[in-house]
Amino acid sequence: MAKILIGTYEATIYPEGNGYTGAISLGFGPDGKRQRLKRKGRTKAEVKTKLIEAAKELEAGVKSSDTYTVREAVEDWLAKGLKGCSEGTISKLTILGRKHVFPLIGKEKLKRLSADQVDAWLDGLAGHLSTRTLGDVHAILKRATRQAQARDLVMRNVAELVQTPKGKEGRPSKALTQEQATAVLEAAETSPLHAYVVLSLTTGIRTEEARALRWDHIVAWDEAAQGWRPVTEAGFKHERFAIYVWRAERVGGDTKTRKSRRTLEIPKLATEALRQHHKRQAAVRLKAGDAWQEHGLVFCTGAGTPLDAANVRRSFRAVTRQAKVGEDWTPRELRHSFVSIMSANDVPLETIADLVGHAGTRVTEAVYRKQLKPVITKGAETMNAVFGERKSESKSKRRKRESA
Repeated sequence: MAKILIGTYEATIYPEGNGYTGAISLGFGPDGKRQRLKRKGRTKAEVKTKLIEAAKELEAGVKSSDTYTVREAVEDWLAKGLKGCSEGTISKLTILGRKHVFPLIGKEKLKRLSADQVDAWLDGLAGHLSTRTLGDVHAILKRATRQAQARDLVMRNVAELVQTPKGKEGRPSKALTQEQATAVLEAAETSPLHAYVVLSLTTGIRTEEARALRWDHIVAWDEAAQGWRPVTEAGFKHERFAIYVWRAERVGGDTKTRKSRRTLEIPKLATEALRQHHKRQAAVRLKAGDAWQEHGLVFCTGAGTPLDAANVRRSFRAVTRQAKVGEDWTPRELRHSFVSIMSANDVPLETIADLVGHAGTRVTEAVYRKQLKPVITKGAETMNAVFGERKSESKSKRRKRESA
């Protein structure tokens, strides 16, 4: 049994069973027993290649396992690598991992995973997922492998070497017409989501802002005190009401940006919907008894806990179905509808940007360009008229000169 040198390690390759076994000598352990790292293969060349790879990993301090799979790496990352992320983000990534990673490449050994395999996996998903979702799925593998690298479980991150392909076109956001919006408001009257729909459509707040709204952030104008007071103290027997959009269902509970923190006076339609919703919620709380968990939320479950975004989407689809405007709508499109209605009624773009919590009009124009009223043509029409007349006058003068 001849000894060979693999890197800086002494090794041997010998016949065993139907193939060959290679062993790298690692000296002796604390117990005095000889320590060896073994690799098996059908041929001597295959075993030698495996020993060379093992030696490189030893020199790099990597403790990779031949049995550690892609699925195990992703599961470890979901358990340890998402600290500080919101429950919604963790839930979304877990679902994407279980649906698009585990069944397709989850059984592959992480150390054996190649860039070609990752490419083929992503290309297979490209016809089914939007570009954004495809990027999220690819990021799961990249981040899970990066965590495995940090724990010396794999030498390189092949997922980082692959470019995310372009997925299928996502469905563009759309807005309800004024007629459709009226139908949705009427259909929502019998839904537990009524106040949510009314407030979202008439103020343009984001879905995560609506789900995080608390009763002490709904305020009434107290004429006697000449100030805003929470409805939890002042009640609803006032003329003017507003909401403090200061929170969102995001990590840390903050709004999307600093500019997103805003105070919005709400229309009478929303005020009445919230008044009725407050009464209904009091009855639900009483019925729930000890099962009720008080979070002070305006929109919550029958036990007082935060609403799940997926459940809100399902309930909203039921509303749009009843309104006969179709089921292909999402709650966030109430915000798009708000922008569209504001623009159609000649509200200035700067005001719309302030109402929806944008830092400036550029964001509003970029995100809601399809919902904004076409560019004003009055200036161009005037200039055409002015310079058109001048051009005509010039032609007239030339004709006079030519005829003279």
